[in-house]
Amino acid sequence: MWRTQQTEPIQLIAGGSGIVPLMAMIRSRASTGSTAPFRLLYSVREPGAVFYRDDLLALSDCYNKVSLTYAYTRIPPKDWPRPPGRIDGALIADVTWPSNLAPTCYVCGPTPFVESAVGLLSASGNSADKIRTERFGPTGDRK
Repeated sequence: MWRTQQTEPIQLIAGGSGIVPLMAMIRSRASTGSTAPFRLLYSVREPGAVFYRDDLLALSDCYNKVSLTYAYTRIPPKDWPRPPGRIDGALIADVTWPSNLAPTCYVCGPTPFVESAVGLLSASGNSADKIRTERFGPTGDRK
């Protein structure tokens, strides 16, 4: 999955607790001293639902290890510039690496979130062979 020698841009997109495996990649990158540019788009319901808040803040602000953008789906912080809502094509265009840089994209979250994010990445010109996914959620029919 993650190669310490990697230098191409890395795009991470997490939905809720989907940040957990991506955080392992972020920490690995930081601990190896890799210079591969990372961007993280993290979709959560509200500010209180952010996992690893302090770690992400430290890695994005203090050490500039990862560029971080939040998308709040239900309740944004006061004066947040974007209304609450799901990740969409405009947000992908604004905060992810442009497809001409051929970033490797890692998407993790609930299955519907992952399917939507992959569709948006593909629609913005990202190559399917550069998009990696991990999804979770219920399997089978609900009873």
